[in-house]
Amino acid sequence: MTLISDNIKHLRKQKGFTQEQLAEKVGIKRSLLGAYEEGRAEPGLYNLIMFSKILEVSVDALISGDLKDPESYKQVMQKDIEAKKLRVLSITVDKNDNESVPMVPQKAAAGYLNGYADPEYIGDLPNFYLPNFKNGTFRAFEISGDSMLPLVSGTIIIGQYVDNWNYVKDDQTYIVVTSKEGIVYKRVTNHLKTREVFLLSSDNPVYSPYEVHPDDILEVWEAKAFISTEFPKPDMSIEKLAHMVVNMKEELKNLKK
Repeated sequence: MTLISDNIKHLRKQKGFTQEQLAEKVGIKRSLLGAYEEGRAEPGLYNLIMFSKILEVSVDALISGDLKDPESYKQVMQKDIEAKKLRVLSITVDKNDNESVPMVPQKAAAGYLNGYADPEYIGDLPNFYLPNFKNGTFRAFEISGDSMLPLVSGTIIIGQYVDNWNYVKDDQTYIVVTSKEGIVYKRVTNHLKTREVFLLSSDNPVYSPYEVHPDDILEVWEAKAFISTEFPKPDMSIEKLAHMVVNMKEELKNLKK
């Protein structure tokens, strides 16, 4: 028996999988999984990666940690958590080392989820320069849909990279890149300290707010500007007018004082 065989067998039982179920998920025969667990064979790189994803542990932990030992398991999982917190940001620069602004069009949104940390992929995206955006790293995203009206589908949002998500401000708009929802432009409420989630809301009341866990988030970009061929229409709804009246009354009271 080896560490790999012991770990696969231990984690399979911990997850409640039979050999048949785990083998089916990995895409191998049950007999081969049996050979792995008995130490008669060792999985190749592809199958190791599959085991890693299904059993929710890093490949490094799978091959080098004694996951049956509670203390060792705790240390290994802590290392995995810390590794997940490391964020790799790829940037593009010109010959003078000035950062440009890569643009992610709608048609490239799906590919961005796999290539966001790949310098070659980022370098192949359309790039442009914004002279007023110098302090920070910026990226442009073309949004789709009508969830953030009055900004229409096709609007380009210029976002500034947010490294520390604890600094995400309530009721501000952000581009949030998620593994499940893709690239979304939403108004965010920060509940990281209380419930370890972000609440994402649309400006269009037709769409319901929803929560996103940090483990599902790849990147966060604070919206700094937008580019659109359509000017937003003024909001003259009853609610907007009522809000304006209340503000005017408050201003009159202050003037009288």
